[in-house]
Amino acid sequence: MSAVVGQQNRADAQQVSITNLDDRGEQEPREECGVFGVWAPGEDVSKLTYFGLFALQHRGQEAGGIAVGDDDRIVVFKDMGLVSQIFDESILNSLHGDVAIGHTRYSTAGGKEWANVQPMFGTSESGVDIALGHNGNLVNFQDLLDETHERGLIKPEQKTVSDTMILTSLLSAGVDADNTLWDSARELLPRVHGAYCLTFTDGHTLYAARDPYGVRPLTIGRLPTGWVVASETCALDIVGAQFIREVEPGELVAIDEAGVRSERFAETQHRGCVFEYVYLARPDSQIRGRTVNEARVDIGKRLAEYSPVDDADLVIPVPESGTPAAVGYSRGSGIPFGQGLVKNAYVGRTFIQPTQTLRQLGIRLKLNPLREVIEGKKLVVVDDSIVRGNTQRALIRMLREAGAAEVHVRIASPPVKWPCFYGIDFASPGELIANGGAADDGETVTETIRAAINADSLAFVTIDDMVDSTRQPRNELCTACFDGTYPLGLPDGNPNANAVRTLLGDEK
Repeated sequence: MSAVVGQQNRADAQQVSITNLDDRGEQEPREECGVFGVWAPGEDVSKLTYFGLFALQHRGQEAGGIAVGDDDRIVVFKDMGLVSQIFDESILNSLHGDVAIGHTRYSTAGGKEWANVQPMFGTSESGVDIALGHNGNLVNFQDLLDETHERGLIKPEQKTVSDTMILTSLLSAGVDADNTLWDSARELLPRVHGAYCLTFTDGHTLYAARDPYGVRPLTIGRLPTGWVVASETCALDIVGAQFIREVEPGELVAIDEAGVRSERFAETQHRGCVFEYVYLARPDSQIRGRTVNEARVDIGKRLAEYSPVDDADLVIPVPESGTPAAVGYSRGSGIPFGQGLVKNAYVGRTFIQPTQTLRQLGIRLKLNPLREVIEGKKLVVVDDSIVRGNTQRALIRMLREAGAAEVHVRIASPPVKWPCFYGIDFASPGELIANGGAADDGETVTETIRAAINADSLAFVTIDDMVDSTRQPRNELCTACFDGTYPLGLPDGNPNANAVRTLLGDEK
């Protein structure tokens, strides 16, 4: 017996983030999602999953869901919105079982529709229920979709299809009287190419898997009565789990009453996403032995050393993601650190369509300057990245209107020149302010951007300094969005990927 429930009362509402809109409608880089799983008999696994997703909310604010396995059935509850908007005490109390997985989503593959909200649910022909959550993007999406069409798993006329839906269909199809879900995963995963972290369950066992390159983080934690798998260590902390280790790239893990067992389905080739250190992950999370906060503070110190601002009065961050690097810049330069911008902590994603008037308010919906702090000051403003440049342009205009004497911008990552196909929703190549082709001179790009955003000066950290701050070897990190080198290749049939191929001359 299986049961799938969920709400669609807001499924048709158009979600628009007013937190990230400026006067031209720019949106910040978007993480694709966060995954969580727990196996803990006797514990309230639905509430543990809720709090785990709460810790991972920064990885996706569009939708969320929880699937709980209770022996003979899996119950899935999911909806559009923030985790705190979807679940309440009564819903969580109705989700009983020993194993659960959860997901919080921002869409990159598949549309912004309720049908694509995760966890996905499927049933094999032998009657085994499966729920799956996925973080990442697949490079061979089209090949796998074609396979589902050929096998009759997904109808060709079906318009709403995500890579997670494809994975769920193929996993379910591989389970029969002779093959368990473990067997199905062992057969399928070597054929899946791209960036993926998975948590899935058949209602009895918690499974987790990570792509051979380890693009997105995935960790294992220990509870007194069970185990937890989560995208980031901050989610382990919030549920009281002790960090044990990361799921290795190319590793399939199963957790149940027999303990933890694992198997390598592919050779490990570390290519972790460097943007996790720059922006995506929470500062209190740890990746490969180094906290994200440490890396960001170190980047700020390097910016201060190589891109100083003489006689500046104050270093201020663009909260919150620019704060650690701003702290590092202040420490490295000796310039006082100050909070010159106040962030509205309660502005989240909204189901209300902003009017043109609200769009014109721009960044003020999210940030407001403290005039008494910045008036007459020569400022160093530290931010995590520049994508299109519209947000920085609006921010600098706002600071000047509030009385700033000079605004010098320092960016804790190199210029973003190339779109990501591994789980971050960047703009298309032509929309990226720094993208002038692979042969562009760095100084020319920086000066062009400085003039466009109207800063008194602008400097970016170099790729080498950014990588060094992570304490990881450069050949074990993916830096594609900065240098156009795509270690997992480019997806077929993707217009942005075709544009990248043209710009790179099919060299990478």
